[in-house]
Amino acid sequence: MKRIALVTDSTADLTEEVKKDCDVHVIPLKVRFGEQEYTDGELSSEDFYRRLMEENVLPKTSQPTPEEFERLYSELLEEYQEVISVHISSALSGTFNAAHLAKEKFKEKIHLVDSKTISLGAGLMLMEAARNIKAGHETEWILESLKKARLNIETLFTLNTLEYLQKGGRIGKVQGFMGALLNIKPIIRVGDDGVYHTYGKAHSQKKALDNVVQAYKDLAKGRKPIHLVVVHGAAKKAGVYLKEALEYAFQIPTTVFTQVGPVIGVHTGPGTVGAAIQFE
Repeated sequence: MKRIALVTDSTADLTEEVKKDCDVHVIPLKVRFGEQEYTDGELSSEDFYRRLMEENVLPKTSQPTPEEFERLYSELLEEYQEVISVHISSALSGTFNAAHLAKEKFKEKIHLVDSKTISLGAGLMLMEAARNIKAGHETEWILESLKKARLNIETLFTLNTLEYLQKGGRIGKVQGFMGALLNIKPIIRVGDDGVYHTYGKAHSQKKALDNVVQAYKDLAKGRKPIHLVVVHGAAKKAGVYLKEALEYAFQIPTTVFTQVGPVIGVHTGPGTVGAAIQFE
């Protein structure tokens, strides 16, 4: 039998290449436009953002059920000895809790990790776990390394509008509903508590992106950046701008550059651009 299987949910926004390279098994969340429900990944990001901008009513999202997790864990344990399961912040989704309910059947064979972050911030943790699994480290060692990685991963993003966070009830500790009326672009940091916090604001997307770069420079003081990932929601040009600015600022290459998937995109909306950096 193989030693350790790696599981996550579709909000980690992993590319097909990363999923294959890291041998990650992904359980999908779902997004529903009216009566039409799609498993995350069935709709291309392009089709999703087009529909999101066209629809008058915000689509709904739903997490996997404990039964779906149970089925996946059961299948994997026929091939692997243990499972490390890393998921979106429990403060932002009930996905982690569903996994926890499923774990009860398998006890010590399932090891759950609350990433306390989103998107490629969680993706960085999965890539860290995959490297350590390939290196042959023991499970407890890998879990300890993930605790350290979580404390050294910073996730920041900027929104083109607060409209979608407000409608979806994921506003967290992001203040200023008037910001949407004033066309302010908030810079948001995912805090250590796994909740959104306002880190700054700007009056244009370009200024917001420059502020994200400066925020990372401030957060990097006394720390060495080792991995960089960048995401965007139907905003490739802005995503490339942030990618190149961060690569220049820190002299490290971008490991993954991709689009925010539908489930997170429902709440962040088109025009979202963000990054996550892992520090040593």
